[in-house]
Amino acid sequence: MTIERGISERFLELPGSEFARIMKTAEEDKKVISLGPGEPDFTTPKHIIQFAKKKLDQGYTHYSPPQGRLDLREAIAKKLKKDNKIDVSADEIIVTCGSQEALFLATLALVDPGEKIIVPNPGFLAYIPMVESVTGTQVSIPLSEEDGFELNPDKVEELIDNRTQVLLINTPGNPTGRMLKKKVLEELADIVTEHDLKIFSDEAYEKFVYDNNKHISIGSLNGMKEHVITFQSFSKTYAMPGWRVGYAAGPKEIIQCMTRLHLYCGLCSPTLSQLAALEALKKSQKCVRDMKKEYDRRRKLVIKRLKQIPGITCLNPEGTFYAFPNIKSFGMSSVKFADFLLKKAKVLVVPGTEFGKYGEGYIRLSYATAYEKIEEAFNRIENVIRKLK
Repeated sequence: MTIERGISERFLELPGSEFARIMKTAEEDKKVISLGPGEPDFTTPKHIIQFAKKKLDQGYTHYSPPQGRLDLREAIAKKLKKDNKIDVSADEIIVTCGSQEALFLATLALVDPGEKIIVPNPGFLAYIPMVESVTGTQVSIPLSEEDGFELNPDKVEELIDNRTQVLLINTPGNPTGRMLKKKVLEELADIVTEHDLKIFSDEAYEKFVYDNNKHISIGSLNGMKEHVITFQSFSKTYAMPGWRVGYAAGPKEIIQCMTRLHLYCGLCSPTLSQLAALEALKKSQKCVRDMKKEYDRRRKLVIKRLKQIPGITCLNPEGTFYAFPNIKSFGMSSVKFADFLLKKAKVLVVPGTEFGKYGEGYIRLSYATAYEKIEEAFNRIENVIRKLK
């Protein structure tokens, strides 16, 4: 009997991960500096933690409604109107165990077996497995460095057929750190409206946007309310990844479908986490501004150091806390280059192919790491690459 006996085909066909192997190797060596994190290195702000402790002592340890606490959904609705120009009611919002669960629920609600979701590639590593695990068909749209890693609306339209249900967009983008500009969003909105599709708009990094760039939610554009489900998260904005609380906002009937599914697969986001999220929204946003300021300081260091390394080029990150350098000149695959840096420089990076096949020739660097560690990591990287060259 093989180990695969009895295991579903949907699991066996999920893409593998070289990064898991690289991570395991890195964890065994205390000298390794990690530029791999996909989560903030900051601790959740103290006022949020203290509030949660108080609520825990008051006995808030029970289930919440599957759609999420009403007070939190009302606060999210206010936030979306003020910050994103998206006008929704509490009934058009669902609170979930992070925005990733919300994306999964929306996919389950809208995509039948064989129906298609157009997915950016390279893109967040969960997108493709998410679609395939519900037996949908993911259709990758290549993001090219020449286009600034922006979606090309003409290429999107070429991929649409009568089985296409959803276009998934991510801005600011993981892993590229780049953003979709208003003109592109408007063109995508026209295409989606013409073909009567839905858009999943993943905006987890909305608060970490730099220089003169501006985050625009496609759900705020005229005529898009019935076409867009917007996904946002407390994990990145408030350094709350372990609290597992995110949300989606969209047409009421879709939110109702997602809520029913939530009842059967997760029931609710932790009540304590929802209360902490409510406190995060209600109180001063200085903590968010402070984190953004520090990320930007680190970003500028990363940009400066990358320019000093022969053979590496990189578009400046416009948002998130990632850079996505081009390493094609070294003649190695992304995985081999990541292995090389781990072995020779003792620096952990993520191979670009973890984010899809069009990530080949790139690596992702995270600056959700202390400034001093980033500096030392680049000293090591530059040293081994200059020897290589």
